[in-house]
Order: sequence, then C-alpha cells, then structure tokens
Amino acid sequence: MDPTQMTAVELVAAYGSRSLSPVEATTAILDRIGTADGDLGAYCLVDGDRALDQARASEARWHRDHPQGLLDGVPVSIKDIFLTDGWPTLRGSRSIDPDQPWTVDSPVAARLRSDGMVFLGKTTTPELAWKAVTDSPLTGITRNPADPRLTAGGSSGGSAAAVAAGMGPCSVGTDGGGSVRIPASFCGIVGFKPTHGRIPLYPASPFGPLAHAGPMTRTVEDTALMMDILALPDPRDPTSLAPPQRTFRGEFNREVDGLHVAYSRDLGYAKVDREVAGVVDAVVRRIDEAGLPVTEADPGFTDPIEAFEVLWASGAATLLDTMAAASPGTREKVDPGLGRVWDRGEQISAVEYLRARDVAAQAGITMGSFHEEHNVLLTPAVGIPAFEAGHEVPPGSGLERWPQWATFSFPFNLTQQPAISIPVGVTAAGLPVGLQIVGPRHSDDLVLAVARFVEWLLDQ
Repeated sequence: MDPTQMTAVELVAAYGSRSLSPVEATTAILDRIGTADGDLGAYCLVDGDRALDQARASEARWHRDHPQGLLDGVPVSIKDIFLTDGWPTLRGSRSIDPDQPWTVDSPVAARLRSDGMVFLGKTTTPELAWKAVTDSPLTGITRNPADPRLTAGGSSGGSAAAVAAGMGPCSVGTDGGGSVRIPASFCGIVGFKPTHGRIPLYPASPFGPLAHAGPMTRTVEDTALMMDILALPDPRDPTSLAPPQRTFRGEFNREVDGLHVAYSRDLGYAKVDREVAGVVDAVVRRIDEAGLPVTEADPGFTDPIEAFEVLWASGAATLLDTMAAASPGTREKVDPGLGRVWDRGEQISAVEYLRARDVAAQAGITMGSFHEEHNVLLTPAVGIPAFEAGHEVPPGSGLERWPQWATFSFPFNLTQQPAISIPVGVTAAGLPVGLQIVGPRHSDDLVLAVARFVEWLLDQ
C-alpha cells in the first residue's frame, strides 16, 4: 500500500509487522511533498534531514519492540502558530524575525515529540491566523487539493491541504472561529476542535477564550489517537483541563444507541448553499434511518457575529500592538485585511469587550439548556463549498468579512464546546462537504463516538 495514503493507525500496524519502516514511510511522504506542494503551498517549512533522523531513531525503537508512544514514527506536520524547538515560528508574518533563538516547544510540539512522531515541517497560516482562508504576504496562497483554483480554507488551511493531499496523515491546527473545521470541510478531512482547555496552549493566545487547538487527520480513529497524545495538561497554560478520565481511543468506537440527536440546517438564521444543504440533509436522513433518531431543532440563540468580531478584533489589536512595539514598521508590513481588524480592535472599549463576553456566556447557557434535551447537535460544517483562492469572501457574494460566511463555526468557539467536521459527500463539482457534530462542554469522547458512527455508516 502507498504510505502516503495510509492512516496513522495503518502505519503503526505496518511498523509492528515489519512490513514497512518509519524511514520508508517518511521518505515516501517527503517525496510526495516534493512533487505536490509546489501547486498547493501547504508547507512553509520542510525539514527532510530532521524528519529522516527522527524516522531512523523510531525505526531503531520498533526493531527493539519498544515504541516510544502511540504513534511512534508516524509523520506529522505542525501549523506555523505553534512554537517548535529548532524551527522558526513566523505565523505568516513578515514582522517576525526568523533570525533569533527558537528553543522552546509549545505544549503541542512537546507532546508530539515525546510520543516519537516524525516532524515533517510547518504548515501555512494567514498572518497571525486572522481569517478563515489561508494566504499571507509572507507565504502566498494555499490551495485546495480537490481543486487548486480554490481555497483550502483557513486558518489551518496548510494542515488541511497537507493531510488531504497525502503529505502526511496527521497535523495539528488552531481554531479560534472555525480554523480547524472550515478547512477540514473544504478539503474533505476530519478536523476536531475539542473543549476549550482540553489541549493546552503556550504562549497564551491573545484571542483568549476563543482559542483552541485540534488534530486534523483522515479518520476519526486517528483523531482519537492524536487526542490521547495532545490532551494532557501543561503548567504553562492556566486554563488547561485535568487529564481525561478515559482514553479517547477506548471511547471513540463505543455504542451510541439511545442518544437524542438534533439537526439544525441553518441555526435559525444562517444562509446555506443549496447543494451543501442537500448533501447534509441526505446524510442526516441516513443517520435517522440507521436507528439514531434525529429531531430538527435550532439551538435558540441569535446570530452572535457582532460579539465574536469584537472579541476577535480586540485580540488581534492586542497582539499587533505588542509586535509593533518590538518591531517598528509592522503596520506597513501587515496584511491589509488584518490591518483593518487592528484598527477596529483599537477602538473597542472595555465595556464593549465585556458585553461581548456576556453574549458568549449567554450563548453557552443556551447551549447548556439545549443539551439537556439533545445529546448532540448536527449542522453543516460550513454553509458554502470552497471558493476561489486568494479572496477573504466568495467573489461576487456581496460579503465583506470572513465571519459572515463562517456562520456555523464561530458560535461554538464562543461557547467553548467540542465540535468536529467530518467529510460526508461532495457537490456536483466534486467539492467536499462536511458535517459538524457539536456536543456539550467536556463531552469530547461523545462527539468522537458519534463522528465514528457516521463515518462507519457512510462506509457501508
């Protein structure tokens, strides 16, 4: 089997049976990056020498029958937002100096390293992960493997494109308003945003309670294994949660009979492309017919876009003010769209910020009540398919800002709930469509179990 198309679980099984080695798998994936990434722009850094060194060390451990972790020797990429020892973390910005010591691992990088995974390189992000498509003045445009004329989504678009194109089975992205789930939906992979604090972050994100990290893979099982690696507390993140009481790999395949499932086609206010709605409606019918009854129900909150944009702009301005103080000329170098967000953020008062936080809290309370009746909520992951690359909004749509089309994702950053996008079909043009599954806070294992049920159902 082609190593570039194997899942992490399949790679580990092949290592254990000696039918494939970590060096062989890593070499094949590096070759794939060399041939495919020129058209896609998913990576901003590839370190083949380091990857092969790590693969050889993993191979030696497998030969001794002592793998270091769950996914020892499995190649992984890391979004260029996470600090990674030995590599610059430029965050898509021309204002960050690459010529400085890079000696710190973020919690994400530290956990992947301790598990023995092979670091391929860093994936692209829009500047400071500010929008839901992936292009930046530093690294250019990241394109969709399903159709390179189109966007991969964002802000973890590099990670999604890499996984979808066979340039590594696993990646880790960030999600402050849909940045894992949107590109997962556009590229046809699995993208999981767990409960806030489940995967620790360091340095602290200026986007505060909106900021999450999450795995991006091709299967729910790989996602569960990545969660077992990543979901441990770190003393550098005061919001990180206690260790899970159960393993995700032990819970993702459990029975889901008897659940109360709700489906909201539009959250009560969102616009949805007709083809996207048709694909998602068809999958929801299959779920219902398979014995997991689905009730149509909207969550009950109104569109929280104004509150989200207040919180988002405040975070961006805080970070950019700090960068400008350290690096004169930042304002002249910054992505023009991000510059406009910066200007808006500097005008926001503390009262406006706290009012926005109250909107988030009220949405969380509403969802808490909703989940008293419904265990999980199903929605489209994104209301539109991928659109032309290089644009913040679909050309000709009349929209001005990315949150106006990311209506299904950012509400659940406000509420800090676990939410996953899984691929469930394609449009007539062959563009992937994702289903979003949302659960109550701290129900990450339940969300994965429902996702696995749907994945299994669609494989029948």
